[in-house]
Amino acid sequence: MRKSAFEGNILRLLRNEIQYELQRFTPTQPVAEFDIFTIDDRPGEQWIILKGKFKDEGIKVEVTMFDGAIPASKSGGGGSTADEVQLHITLIVNITKGEGGEVLEFMCSAWPDSIEINRLFIRHGDKMSAQPYAGPEFKELDDELQDSLYEFLEARGINDELAAFLHEYMKNKDKTEFIRWMGTVKTFIEKQVE
Repeated sequence: MRKSAFEGNILRLLRNEIQYELQRFTPTQPVAEFDIFTIDDRPGEQWIILKGKFKDEGIKVEVTMFDGAIPASKSGGGGSTADEVQLHITLIVNITKGEGGEVLEFMCSAWPDSIEINRLFIRHGDKMSAQPYAGPEFKELDDELQDSLYEFLEARGINDELAAFLHEYMKNKDKTEFIRWMGTVKTFIEKQVE
């Protein structure tokens, strides 16, 4: 009796939370394309994959859901509240030329309105050695080289517009996955009660 009342309470709380979230947020159907990219949204996973082509190059972008935040900077002074943050998304950009060749891999941060390159690797095919030479921190490179690498990515659709799009996309995915997760937990507990 006690176990069933406990599970009934959990179910009631889950139903209320799902209803509350659905009243505050109506999930939208994710789009399948953006600019040159097709989007592979994997329900139940924390990543999406974008694939595109630029001339003879293949481009694959693996994108996390929000994985960090920093306080938002405000102009005009005054402190920021806990709600005023810039959310962070990690991007892994792979650019290939031909089959099985080398892969140019960029580790990037997507902020609400910009892309920031953090690291640059070169890999041989789908293999990455256990301890690849990662090169210097991106910010340690010559300014002109940094600018050229940003232009290189921008020409391939990895730009500020993509960052803004991904933030909107991931806000929807974050809420959708949360509601799906609560529904899955609710279904599991309902099976246990029966």
